[in-house]
Order: sequence, then C-alpha cells, then structure tokens
Amino acid sequence: MAALAGRRFYDELGQLINKQVQVVDSTGKVIEGILLGYDNNTMSLCLGDVKGEKGTKIHRVFIYGSDIRKVEASERPFNLQGLVERLERVFPSMVRLYPEAGVIVVMDKIRVTENGVVEGSGPAADRVRDIYQRFVSETA
Repeated sequence: MAALAGRRFYDELGQLINKQVQVVDSTGKVIEGILLGYDNNTMSLCLGDVKGEKGTKIHRVFIYGSDIRKVEASERPFNLQGLVERLERVFPSMVRLYPEAGVIVVMDKIRVTENGVVEGSGPAADRVRDIYQRFVSETA
C-alpha cells in the first residue's frame, strides 16, 4: 500500500511538468515558474522562466529538495488517464498512454496530447478529435 501511495505521489508531481507552479522555500520566499523536472531521490526541482525580484526573468532555477517547504499549482493538470478511459470505450485494446511524454497513442498512428490530436488523419483521427473535444468540454 505504501508503494502505491509513493507512486501516486510522483504521478501527481509528474502531471505538473510544464505547468506554472509556486515553490515556497525554507525562508518563506516564493519562487514562481514552470516546473521542468524533478529528482526523485532529493526532491529537487528545476524551474524555468522564473519571475525574479524586480520583474526580471530567470531562465532556469534549481531548488534543492531540503530547501522546499511547499509546491503549489493553481492550474489543474490535464487528466490524460481519464481521456484514455474514454478513448478505450470506442477503441478497445488500441489505446496506449505514455505518461512521461504526456502522449496517448491510438491505433499506433494517432497521437493525442493535452492540446488535442497532434498527429494522424482520416476518419479515425476525426473520431479521436471529437472524443477529445467532448472530454475537454465535460471536464472544464
């Protein structure tokens, strides 16, 4: 059970990749930027496009895990697993999720991300596009 909880923790953190987050460090300072990556062992984070003091923009900031007190995300991550379940109703046994890449592959030729169908054409791709648009409108 503990292993499942640990995996779920990292799955949740992984869903925040490429999303805007606010990190509160041990001194109470808030660092805001795009979460680009994290280290499982140290819980260190890499942020990009960080808003610095006096409005400056910092390309990359690496924050060591022991300095982090809190990570906040105001934007809800896209539910790729929910979309997979919806697609499997129409395309049983033909849908694969690659969570680390944020990609769903349908019938080995149609690629879907949180932004919609990014590769594929024809009637099957049109059907996937319709399912995606209905899923987005229902979950928004």
